[in-house]
Amino acid sequence: MSASPPSAVVIGASGGIGRALVAGLVGRGTYGSVFALSRSGTVEAGPVAVGPIDLTDEASVRIAAERVGRHGPVGLVVVAAGLLHGSGVAPEKAIRTLDPAAMAAVFAVNAIGPALAAKHFLPLMPRAGRSVFAALSARVGSISDNRLGGWYAYRASKAALNQILRTLAIEARRTHPDAIVAGLHPGTVTTALSEPFRPDPNTPGLFTPETSAAHLLRVIEGLGPEDTGGVFAWDGRRVPA
Repeated sequence: MSASPPSAVVIGASGGIGRALVAGLVGRGTYGSVFALSRSGTVEAGPVAVGPIDLTDEASVRIAAERVGRHGPVGLVVVAAGLLHGSGVAPEKAIRTLDPAAMAAVFAVNAIGPALAAKHFLPLMPRAGRSVFAALSARVGSISDNRLGGWYAYRASKAALNQILRTLAIEARRTHPDAIVAGLHPGTVTTALSEPFRPDPNTPGLFTPETSAAHLLRVIEGLGPEDTGGVFAWDGRRVPA
């Protein structure tokens, strides 16, 4: 009897892109199970296994990973959670508006959270054979491409995430030589995260969550061993560091 295909995990599955990624993975039918994890623990995206996870609480991440691990190996993990604005959190236009508590909250979700996910989910991936650990990054996290300034906490958190992914890729080669670690830039997407800051709805390059997710899944499917540690935009182009 042949082994069942590995599972796929989407963390942040109740958000716009996360929900669309779950639906896209279910539609592809490539993975044996699709786990949709979110703070609410609920998602409406078809035949999936749902569960709670809070990236700001390591015990929650560990418990979620243990539950997923009982179903066998994991072939794909996508961290789709992110924080740009919220209660007491807003992108800074100037350094004088920087709030250390808000900055810490942004880092907790955008950088530390994915690192904790990697800590607990990477061991569930097969030691041999292709697997992918990906996290939603952002072009504004590129240091060399920063020409506008502002958004200190968000930019810095995504730059930190990119470094975490690069470092994880180096370490993963030792234990999971076929694993691919990557950051993904989804473009500007019509989600609650971008709503206060996105351009006119008719602007070219503005995607629905479903379109963005389809792009990202194609990028994931096209990644090779030479791409591990990199950050890639929705069109497959590498985002500069």
